[in-house]
Amino acid sequence: MHRSPMADWKDTLNLPRTDFPMKANLQAAEPQALARWTAMGLYERIREHCAGRPKFVLHDGPPYANGRIHLGTAMNKILKDVVVKSRTMMGFDAPYVLGYDCHGLPIELKVDRELGPRKREMSVADFRRACRDYATRFIDVMNLEFQRLGVFGDWDDLYLTMDFRYQAAIARALGKFVERGLVYKGKKPVHWCIHCRTALAEAEVEYSEHSSPSIFVEFPLVPESAAALAERVPELAGRTVSVLIWTTTPWTIPSNLAIAFHPEFDYGAYDVDGRAVIVAEGLAPAVAAAAGRTFDAPVARMKGELLERVRFQHPLYARESIGVLADYVTLEQGTGAVHTAPGHGSDDFNTGMKYGLEIYAPVGPGGHFLQTVELFGGQRVFDANPRIEEALNERGKLWHRQTVEHAYPHCWRCHNPVIFLATSQWFIRMDERRLKPPASRSTATLPATAPPVWRSLSG
Repeated sequence: MHRSPMADWKDTLNLPRTDFPMKANLQAAEPQALARWTAMGLYERIREHCAGRPKFVLHDGPPYANGRIHLGTAMNKILKDVVVKSRTMMGFDAPYVLGYDCHGLPIELKVDRELGPRKREMSVADFRRACRDYATRFIDVMNLEFQRLGVFGDWDDLYLTMDFRYQAAIARALGKFVERGLVYKGKKPVHWCIHCRTALAEAEVEYSEHSSPSIFVEFPLVPESAAALAERVPELAGRTVSVLIWTTTPWTIPSNLAIAFHPEFDYGAYDVDGRAVIVAEGLAPAVAAAAGRTFDAPVARMKGELLERVRFQHPLYARESIGVLADYVTLEQGTGAVHTAPGHGSDDFNTGMKYGLEIYAPVGPGGHFLQTVELFGGQRVFDANPRIEEALNERGKLWHRQTVEHAYPHCWRCHNPVIFLATSQWFIRMDERRLKPPASRSTATLPATAPPVWRSLSG
């Protein structure tokens, strides 16, 4: 068979002749390159060459030492390595300070799974030692894997949060803050997983569809406040007055300390079985339809600002809740009167701080009411929902109940629903002022077991 001389296309290309192999053979070439860089002390030579240049230091949030690296940790480390190397090439002295976070739930969860039933026989100290051993093991594993990615740094001088020198430095710094009166104990609302028994960062919360009860609850005005309001709204004179709230978390009703109104909204008082029930006028038709009631024209109208510091009788307990003003109240849903429990919500917390309310959150880490909570002590909050509804209904304060499907925060680890819980935490004041208690307290009456918001270090 005749073969055209043009058949060998490679002979038509003018390519340089080199010793480069046809195949990259990366599995062998990469370790060889890394070994060559280590043998020649490449990173150390770069540091020597850059000495005296302007400094660029990337403060790297360290990865958890809780397992082999994955795509997320690899991308994070590679991007930071690119930043550091690019700054070196731009004329900076840019060392990469490497380290690992050796504490926290991610490591504890892995150790918990490894130990299985054995952990029940271990002391807390033994469990902590197991966590330290686990972190040490994976520091070595992750070091090798990050180096395989070509990350430059001083791998022989890492900072580890479990290093005793590191912990001693933290203790010394904290001691200085204490001496200057900058450390105080307070409360902060967080997403709390009652299954994992831990706080969650915003990034650790995922939203999934969830069935929740939706209830309308009536709060009567105490007689003195009803009379005082009637002086400003004469149409209410001689009437029994109440306000209607809406919530999808009945379990927070025992912690209610306030009801929030928007100062500029128009509120109407509607005649319901001889009582004047206050709701936002813009939501009255929707409330009436949802609750199966009929609202005629309001017997009185008022701006929300008139309801500030009005006192309401709690629907379950012999204590009062106070009227407060808040711009986050909307006319999108509900009644325009927002049930406020300062220990169980971010807006609630901020409003409570503004009005000097106690940050009352009588719920333990496992999601159970403290025994001091009347009627529901010891009950798990989600399990208590129907019992709270029943108690409200028995007292004639539950208007309506239905089930709603909505996006609700869940724990990214265990995928269980979470709650908002104000937990006691230590804070370091950053504005150089010493701790001072609030100048005034609200008129809201609390049970003796309600915890104070602010505590000085001595108290």
